[in-house]
Amino acid sequence: MHQVYSERKEAIARISAIIEKLLEGDRFYREKLDKEAMIQHLAKFVDKFSPEYVKSIPDDELTNRINKILVIEAVAGTLNDLTPEKIKIYDEAVKRTE
Repeated sequence: MHQVYSERKEAIARISAIIEKLLEGDRFYREKLDKEAMIQHLAKFVDKFSPEYVKSIPDDELTNRINKILVIEAVAGTLNDLTPEKIKIYDEAVKRTE
């Protein structure tokens, strides 16, 4: 039991370090995302799969996966900031591309 907890803690620490590095390198992320909330969100990934699975993913691949999640989270937050007028403009632009 203690080993499972230790492996989970290690996997979350690895994810946390990647999140911190990505946030440090991107002003947009820093403005749109809460580091602790993202760590908590991605800790669920460890619980859903397993610490061993997270450990088996190479650093560059795990960084790429986390980056994609951060992009989605940051952009989703941006859409929430739009005024009704800007949403209408956005919707019209999307319709023109369909």
